[in-house]
Amino acid sequence: MKDFMGKSDKSIYVTQPFLPPLDEFQEYLKQIWDSKWLTNNGKFHQELEKAICKYLGVKYISLFANGTLALIVALKGLHITGEVITTPYSFVATTHALWWNGIKPVFVDIEPNTFNLDPDKIEVAITPRTTAILPVHVYGNPCDVDRIQKIADSYGLKVIYDACHTFGVTMKGIPILNYGDLSVLSFHATKVYTTFEGGAIVSHDEATKKRIDNLKNFGFVDETTVVTAGINAKMNEFQAALGLLQLKYIDKNIKKRRIIAEVYREKLKRIEGLTYLEDMPAVRYCYSYFPLLIDKEKFGKSRDEVYEELKKYNIYGRRYFYPLISQFPTYRGLPSASPENLPVAEKLSAEVLCIPIYPDLSLAMVEFICRIISNRYGKSID
Repeated sequence: MKDFMGKSDKSIYVTQPFLPPLDEFQEYLKQIWDSKWLTNNGKFHQELEKAICKYLGVKYISLFANGTLALIVALKGLHITGEVITTPYSFVATTHALWWNGIKPVFVDIEPNTFNLDPDKIEVAITPRTTAILPVHVYGNPCDVDRIQKIADSYGLKVIYDACHTFGVTMKGIPILNYGDLSVLSFHATKVYTTFEGGAIVSHDEATKKRIDNLKNFGFVDETTVVTAGINAKMNEFQAALGLLQLKYIDKNIKKRRIIAEVYREKLKRIEGLTYLEDMPAVRYCYSYFPLLIDKEKFGKSRDEVYEELKKYNIYGRRYFYPLISQFPTYRGLPSASPENLPVAEKLSAEVLCIPIYPDLSLAMVEFICRIISNRYGKSID
């Protein structure tokens, strides 16, 4: 890295996957080569399910090839139909999973202080066709799970959480994954915990887990019996092997992420027009992203101008989540997708910039990023 206001000698992206030492992974590969068991509930797959359950503090988990397939199967597993209330402020896979199941998404607005689905907006969006709520713990920030569950119980609705940003997150000591009827995880390369690609569904009883496991394996229950029209969504042994190895490093990596987040907050806290999410009390975070809100009027430059300026220094933030899902052609014709219905989400989507955070990001680079954001526009972080 060159001195301040020079150009980084390598590209710095919003995230970078942690990969363990290659020689450690080769020990797992040797076992796969020797056994020639590559998929279909192999040894490492079975071990990883048990290990993740123990680490996360959940009863049952079903591993998947990726998080999108897990979302699709979660909805199918609970027989969700009709309409589902969800957020426009997420990665598009959240809503695509509904569409692939023939379900109509109904968008409601988000809270300005959490970026999550606003419980005050949910009840008015419920119709006789509503069967479930699909909230997202955005950036790993827990939803108001108690209020959402109370609404769901009042109307007989299921709750499926898109928990793809929440590996290891707890609230008052309780794993956030234990709320709702199901929670879905992603182990994509951009996530805090990765298995190359990958995902999982957390369930709370054995019968539900068995139904999900059947669905992800063509509907088979034994060699000759197919009980449902399932698909092929299984995690393979290579992914599971990496997952086992990643668990050795996850706590250390989350600690590094927390330190980076603390440096960003300290360096940027006094700059007018820049805000960020604060940690909620009694929540253990995994620091999956560091979203920065840029108010053009107060800061003097727009989010997009800062985004482009950082790119001049080989630093690539991401505008997560812009555009809103409701703005994509597939969904923007829905009545609930109207910008007038989603004023908070529209505003935050225009202001948010996620800046780099990952375990191998040096603190010198973190400060370099802060100086580009601040000093380039006549601000000071000192």
